[in-house]
Amino acid sequence: MKNVLITICGRAGSKGFKNKNLKTFLDKPLVYYTLASAFNFKDNVNNAYVDICLNTDSPELTNLVLQKYPEVFAIKRPKELGGDIVPKMAVFQQSLNYMETKQDKKYDYLIDLDITSPLRQIDDVLYAYKMKLDREDAGLIFSGCPSRRNPYFNMVKTVEDHVEKVIDSPFTARQQAPEIYDINASIYVFETEFLRANKTGILWETKCLLYPMKDTAVLDIDSEEDFEMMQLIGSYLFTKVDGFKAVRDLIR
Repeated sequence: MKNVLITICGRAGSKGFKNKNLKTFLDKPLVYYTLASAFNFKDNVNNAYVDICLNTDSPELTNLVLQKYPEVFAIKRPKELGGDIVPKMAVFQQSLNYMETKQDKKYDYLIDLDITSPLRQIDDVLYAYKMKLDREDAGLIFSGCPSRRNPYFNMVKTVEDHVEKVIDSPFTARQQAPEIYDINASIYVFETEFLRANKTGILWETKCLLYPMKDTAVLDIDSEEDFEMMQLIGSYLFTKVDGFKAVRDLIR
């Protein structure tokens, strides 16, 4: 039996988009979409004991979550972990340390689900976790989707008084270039031994694998425009695609 900790992390306020974690998304609190995915995983995973925690410095977010999901453990984020440039790795580590002390157990895996990436299909978290179980050599699985642009072919950078391809290459067709993915920040599955040992906050200090998700325009909600666009995409997906609709239907 494996012990799994799911973290849902959200700071109070936001410079890019004020109080984004408290927003209502298509008539439901934004955070409830992530909670529905978390509890679907807990209810359907095999051979695992699962705890779910919220790490935040926002009393409003805590109240919003516990109002419908009282089983969630609420962790108060200290002030030193609330800044814009604090590595999220430090928040994962605080959550892990807190929960291992409170529950008097060691967790084998930590799964982080981002509040501002609500467009997951019903089995995405389960499949990402299974990928980790199948690859003991990887310290981290994270989610992403095929990139719409490729630095080997159709992306440029400014160099002095002109632009050049980001990566110099001889390719004349995008199909010739290496496959490129956008990290969508939706799902992270950590080996907890990697989390405990990490001192830099850098993800790439372990072998990483990518769990591919459906392309949903890779919007991370950080502005009013992002939010409105994602609602348009979500309204289509929750109506037309069963995997997304199933998550919305689970919201309490």
